[in-house]
Amino acid sequence: MKKTLLMLITFLSFTTAVNAQFEGSKQVFESPKLKDAIKIHKLVAILPFEVKISYRKQPKNFSAEANRDQEQSMSKSIQSSMYTFLLRKRSDYTVDFQDVDKTNILLKKAGMLGKLDEYTRDEVAKVLGVDAVIGGKFETEQTKTEAGAIASAVIFGGFGGKSGTGTMFLTLNNGGDGELLWRFFKTMDDNIMSSTDDMVERMMRKISRNFPYKS
Repeated sequence: MKKTLLMLITFLSFTTAVNAQFEGSKQVFESPKLKDAIKIHKLVAILPFEVKISYRKQPKNFSAEANRDQEQSMSKSIQSSMYTFLLRKRSDYTVDFQDVDKTNILLKKAGMLGKLDEYTRDEVAKVLGVDAVIGGKFETEQTKTEAGAIASAVIFGGFGGKSGTGTMFLTLNNGGDGELLWRFFKTMDDNIMSSTDDMVERMMRKISRNFPYKS
């Protein structure tokens, strides 16, 4: 029994060490106006993320159209996952978050969906009727084929299955004037065993202490 317990403790310590090794650096920016601005915020919208998927070595039968479709799908997937995370912990925050389906419908009606880079953040906030907007960008470079990643995962017990690396930018802009109030940057490893929900969960856990609306 003691031997089994010791092995379990050793395994958990190894897991923690490996995960810590694979976690990338992070940077946080806070505007001097942040604290005063968020005091009057009541409703915040989460925008679709800008996603870019690239390959260190382009796979066979690569389709640019399919790649764009995957980027668009992941854009809304990250948006939805972040909304679900914040909704689940809404009692921890000082604001409410607009339903992402409503956000996307309003953006589509205004002709902004898929063209957010053509508008200022205050213009977007006005259309959505919110006090601030959360936006983001996720870029990932795939470094292994899926089969290769699976093989590594089997060999290394799940720790060698990294199929790419990624960078995540998260921004908070004031709705009234569009000014950048807060920015979070994080590099992370993309594992084939991780869903978008898992990735967002990991990221939000990392920024929870720095998230502006934490009550």
